[in-house]
Amino acid sequence: MNQFGGFLCETIDCKKPATLQCPTCIKMSLQPTYFCSQECFKRYWPIHKTFHKKEEDAENEKLKFKFTGPLRPGKISPRLFVPEHIKKPEWYYNGIPQKEMDSKLQNLIEIKTPEDIEKMKECAAIGRGALDIGHAAVKPGITTDAIDKIVHKYIIDHDAYPSPLNYNHFKKSICTSVNEVICHGIPDDRPLENGDIVNLDISVYYKGMHIDLNETYYVGEVSDSSKFLVQKAYNCLDLAIQYCKPQVMYRDVGMIIQKYIEENGLSVNKTYCGHGIGQHFHCAPTIPHYGKNKATGFMKPGHTFTIEPMINQGNQQDILWTFDNWTAVTIDGQRSAQFEHTLLITETGVEVLTQRLPESPALNL
Repeated sequence: MNQFGGFLCETIDCKKPATLQCPTCIKMSLQPTYFCSQECFKRYWPIHKTFHKKEEDAENEKLKFKFTGPLRPGKISPRLFVPEHIKKPEWYYNGIPQKEMDSKLQNLIEIKTPEDIEKMKECAAIGRGALDIGHAAVKPGITTDAIDKIVHKYIIDHDAYPSPLNYNHFKKSICTSVNEVICHGIPDDRPLENGDIVNLDISVYYKGMHIDLNETYYVGEVSDSSKFLVQKAYNCLDLAIQYCKPQVMYRDVGMIIQKYIEENGLSVNKTYCGHGIGQHFHCAPTIPHYGKNKATGFMKPGHTFTIEPMINQGNQQDILWTFDNWTAVTIDGQRSAQFEHTLLITETGVEVLTQRLPESPALNL
């Protein structure tokens, strides 16, 4: 196992640390795949060889894709190993969050017990530390893949699991969204460039609970328009958090965000929403970031959820990079920025579980 946790054996029912690479993947210049032994490689070959065609098709689709902005994807490295002793969500093995999808908590907002809340606070402390160490690594020349490895190591070193890893088959441990990427960017080998902005989205699973947070950072010296975008994205989340307390309506959060953002000549993406979080990564409530939405429910003590508005310089609409089926980008190629916190409604107001610490690297907004 290397300093970043090593690679996993590709064989579905194995998942041991792996160092042997598939020679066909190397020959075809495809994403590397690793196996723990020749026996596992031979056993899994009838399935694995079909991926060669899928990867080749994805590369061909990428060449034909009409990108909306200047960003181009790099190569994606294999997903990383998680030690055996760390508690893992069900999707670690098969990529499917089936229990989450089938849970009654998709329609019912859970009131957390004091024990649940303490576990979430411990989880949030790990998440905050992971985001801060990722932030400290942001600079021109570093790749988002390298940042993913740094954060992954921090999380597993704290006996926790990076929630995005293999969630609906997501390949990496964090999301890294650069420039016109709105959300769900996949870490790759493209070096960050002076003038970029990059969002690091960190989610952690610990003691049976998830938390979620993200921030957008400047890479070197950025334009005034990018600074304005990032500052307003930060401010609108702060305004939304100030609104949160018992007995206010979830649907009104979006009105507060949209009003502030449109007054500043920007737009709010309407595709992606805040969500409940706790024993499930995503559950009720759903919290749109725009006004006149149909979200239901009132905030009550014990509710935990995220607010994570995605703010665009231009058109609010997004399109998907269909060759990876994850990366959402602005439809006009202009930039997008985002901040996110996991929140707890208390008897008297709201607590930001993932709040910045005095020792957190400065945002320099």
